[in-house]
Formats: sequence, C-alpha cells, structure tokens
Amino acid sequence: MKRFLDLIVSFLGLLILSPILLIIAILIVIDSGFPVFFKQQRVGKGNIDFGMLKFRTMRKDADKKGLLITVGGRDSRITRVGYYLRKYKLDEFPQLFNVLKGEMSLVGPRPEVRKYVEHYSEEQMKVFSIKPGITDYASIQFRNENELLAGRDNPEEFYIKEIMPVKLSFNLEYLRKRTFWGDMAILFQTVLSIFR
Repeated sequence: MKRFLDLIVSFLGLLILSPILLIIAILIVIDSGFPVFFKQQRVGKGNIDFGMLKFRTMRKDADKKGLLITVGGRDSRITRVGYYLRKYKLDEFPQLFNVLKGEMSLVGPRPEVRKYVEHYSEEQMKVFSIKPGITDYASIQFRNENELLAGRDNPEEFYIKEIMPVKLSFNLEYLRKRTFWGDMAILFQTVLSIFR
C-alpha cells in the first residue's frame, strides 16, 4: 500500500507541479546559472548510498567549501533564489523523482550524509531497515534547524551531539509505530508547517 501511494503521489505530483518546477528551474538559471539540480550522496535503505536530488540553492561547489549543514537562513553560500526555495521547502520537490525510482518514500526517516551516519549507534542504524523519506516527524520538529545552529561556536558538533540524536529518536519511534494513517498525518502536518 505504501509503495502504491508513493508511486501515485510522486507521479501525479510531478505532473501537476511541472509548470512550477519549470519556473523554479528558470529562476535558478537567471539567478546563478546552471546546474539547476544538486545531487548529494545520502544513505538509504540497507545502509546503501544513493543520489538525492534537490533544486540547487547554493553557489556552485559550495558544498566543497564549507560545512555540510547550513547555518542560519542567510548562509553566504545560499543564492538569492535559493533562500526562498529553502524557506518554503520548494528545493525538496525533485525528491519526487527519488520516490518514483523507489530510492525514497514520501514519509520515512530523512536520509543523512555518510559523514554523519558514521556517528550512529547500533540502535540508530535500525533506521536503514526502511526507505528514507521526503518528510518525517523530525523534519517538522526541526523545521528551524538552521536558526538553532546559527551563533554556535561549533555548529557541526552541536548538530552531531544535540540535534541528530533527537532526530534519530523520532525516527526510531516512527519505526516502531508506523501505519498508513500515521504517514498521512505526517504529510498533512508537513504541508501545514510550510504555510505557518
């Protein structure tokens, strides 16, 4: 049932949103040129890496010039258009292609980069028993993550020691209690959180 929902929603979503996706792509090119998409290696089901798609919101090669996390809404690496794409989560839309391909689900633990996965405990590694998702309870609770990291002396250490364990506790709780209707509730809450 979950895979069927993923297929239907991702296909219809891409179809319905295609004019918006095209406009976003044009705005990115006007603002900062090509490429339009950014593919980052994340860790998925079975502890296997895959290329997660996003609209590019940073200057070219910015991921190689700083932290893997962004700090504050006005991180100097973020483009003008990228700031608004991130603010309203529009940069996440291309992940519907990942869902269509079967690499991700609509709801599930957000996929992390390998560098941070290396800090997971044996218990936390259980999140790789299912597909990662576009959204989850942790994404909703930590919607303002950039602001939490802003002003920290060592934002990466704060993320690893303070934020990441809480996110993973949400994910492990989701693993224990996941249901179809629970997924629907997470999707609904995600949409609400975007418009708050």
